[in-house]
Order: sequence, then C-alpha cells, then structure tokens
Amino acid sequence: MSEKRVLKAPFTNDTISSLRAGDMVYISGTIYTARDAAHKCLFEMLTEGQPMPFDFQGQAVYYAGPCPAKPGSPIGSVGPTTGGRMDAYSPKLIAEGLKVMIGKGSRSDAVVEAIKQYNGIYFAAIGGAAALMAKCVKSAEVIAFDDLGTEAIRKLEVEELPVIVAVDCKGNNAYQKGRVEYEV
Repeated sequence: MSEKRVLKAPFTNDTISSLRAGDMVYISGTIYTARDAAHKCLFEMLTEGQPMPFDFQGQAVYYAGPCPAKPGSPIGSVGPTTGGRMDAYSPKLIAEGLKVMIGKGSRSDAVVEAIKQYNGIYFAAIGGAAALMAKCVKSAEVIAFDDLGTEAIRKLEVEELPVIVAVDCKGNNAYQKGRVEYEV
C-alpha cells in the first residue's frame, strides 16, 4: 500500500503536474467554496473587469454549498456539487488563473481542454459523504456574495480533505478510464 499523500493548498504548478488521474490524495490548507450562482457572479465580474473576491492563482474551489453549522462546529455538512453545473463558466475562470476545482461527476470537453491548456486539475470528492467532509473543515468564513446564502463564497481551512484526481493536467480522465476498464 502506498503512503498517504497530503497536498498543501494553494497549489504550485509542480504539485499539479505531479498528479495523475486516479490518484487518491488529501488536501490541507486554504480552499474556497463556490457553486452555480457564485460562478455566475464571478464570470460577470471578470467580463466587466471587476476585481475578484480572492486571488485565483493556485487556489482550489470546492463546488459545495454547506448546510448551517451546528453549535461549536465551523460548518455543517459540505458535500460536493456536480461539476458540470459550472462548465459554462469554468473555462474563463481557468484562463484567469483558477487551477484547482473539486466537485463530483464528469466535465465538458471545453473544461478538460482548459485544464490541459492552463495546467489545472479537477478533483472528485466523495458524493454522499458530506458529514465526513465537514469533519475536515477547521474554519469557515463567508468572503463574498453573502446574499447568496448557502451559495456564498466561503474561505475554508481544511485538514486532509479526501479527493481523487478526476482530470489531470494532461487531460487524462478517471471517469473515462474507469468506463473503459469495465466495458464488455
């Protein structure tokens, strides 16, 4: 069995380049949540030349809209949202420096091409394990679009958030690879 690999966020190009589709890793450090509504706002801000609420360079965006926190907890359940819901906005965000995305499900060809072109990566988080994911969150604060409620952008400090490389920087795709292995 291989040694547990813990990655520090934000990410360097070297770290991203070292990962391959299918690798199981853990993320520790600062990441941000953003779902559909927040992506639309970010896209519009970029189009209008407005400053972003956080610097995209090397950052990870987790496609999640957390539940309210229980007393004494930094966050409620925080499971992944389907990445395809962000596909209309992702290529532009990737071109502007966003390197790392965390969600569930496959991505469009346009997103995979942007990942390849800009040395990005897409991680799959475990769907149905929102309570487990919440245990990895050590702190959470809303930093933008508070009016969006659960879809507001949050800055999270995470410790060993479990993810699998779904699409690596070469465009290798764990979802496609998995299908091919089980075709009859």
